[in-house]
Amino acid sequence: MVVVTKKDHVINAVVYLILAIVVIISIYPVWYITVASFSSSDAVSTGKVVFWVKDFSLEAYKNVINTKNIWISYGNTVFYSVFGTLVNMILTVLGAYALSKKWLKGRRFFTIFIMVSMWFSPGMMASYINYRDLGMINNRWAILLIGAVSTYNVILMRSFFESIPDAMEESALIDGATDFKILFKIYLPLSKAALMTISLYYFVGHWNSYFWPMVLLQDETKIPLQVVLKKLVVQMNGMYSEKANMDYTVVSRETVVYATMVIAVAPMLFIYPFVQKFFVKGVMLGAVKG
Repeated sequence: MVVVTKKDHVINAVVYLILAIVVIISIYPVWYITVASFSSSDAVSTGKVVFWVKDFSLEAYKNVINTKNIWISYGNTVFYSVFGTLVNMILTVLGAYALSKKWLKGRRFFTIFIMVSMWFSPGMMASYINYRDLGMINNRWAILLIGAVSTYNVILMRSFFESIPDAMEESALIDGATDFKILFKIYLPLSKAALMTISLYYFVGHWNSYFWPMVLLQDETKIPLQVVLKKLVVQMNGMYSEKANMDYTVVSRETVVYATMVIAVAPMLFIYPFVQKFFVKGVMLGAVKG
């Protein structure tokens, strides 16, 4: 029987207190943005909004919904996130599958070669010149192919593949299965946790990406939502004033920014609960097997 002393209670209380503070610090910004987006402009500008909605208003959301540029950029974000993740997963799975084979000639060399990229980068200017010479300026393919493979995710996926018993592959080979059939019929079905975890990593990365789209994309009809948010927050270039006929006596730029942020974050909050069980399992197995 475990005896819990007074000292243990004190330590547990301190730990829970620290965790509670960390949770509040992490959640409060999102909470504030949400309640501020549903509050009136006057309440937000005068600092009345702290924890709850003040003077409930949907004017900010009405202006966002009526702004065509927002939905074009939103569609671009969905496109880059979905197809970018698809490209990422195809290359990651194929690379990890090959590296998981102990009989692969040069396996150690290739592993070290790709791991070097985790510590050394060509730099922003060299990367930009490379993309420019490849004709990726103002090209949607640039956003899909930049960072198409993450070394960390390849190593994580390889660890999952290596945890699958070799006997299963040997049995399939005896039955005449090809490498691709073994991959799709045995390895992938047994690696759902890893696939969901890594897909989430890639998807969130694409969804939040703004730097390279901002640098490489010049056409306003191709930029993702995060670039629009950057312009709203940092530059405040007034993209709504004429196109949306916005009445700033009713709604302010600040509440529009908050409403846009909520709309941008909403899909992530919706998707995460469905993949959480795979995400937790994937991270834990990766920590053990890696």
